[in-house]
Amino acid sequence: MNTQTRPAHSSAHGTAAQTNGAGAAAVLAAGIGSFLLAVFAIVGDKSAAAKSFFIFSKPTGPLSGVTTSAIVLWIAIWIVLHLGWRARSVKLARINAISIALLVLAVLLTFPPIAGLF
Repeated sequence: MNTQTRPAHSSAHGTAAQTNGAGAAAVLAAGIGSFLLAVFAIVGDKSAAAKSFFIFSKPTGPLSGVTTSAIVLWIAIWIVLHLGWRARSVKLARINAISIALLVLAVLLTFPPIAGLF
């Protein structure tokens, strides 16, 4: 994914320009994490092998693994993006648009009539 990042530059007064990479990393990671949660939920419901894999706690069933896996990946993605973007300025409008699209897809995929299509 090309986000066209650019390093922060000093302003005319010699102070470092403000960066938005750390915030953008958090926003994009949240969108990706939400989408992964929806995908894992569908896969856990539709595949016997995935359902068995996602059972981390028997009383809770596959939901325990679905949510735990999505949270672990969300945090890992956030860390990787943060480390890569923390000192940069990125096109925040593009990151926000991608994140909102992923969040909308996640909500739609967890809506029973749509999830039932898979």
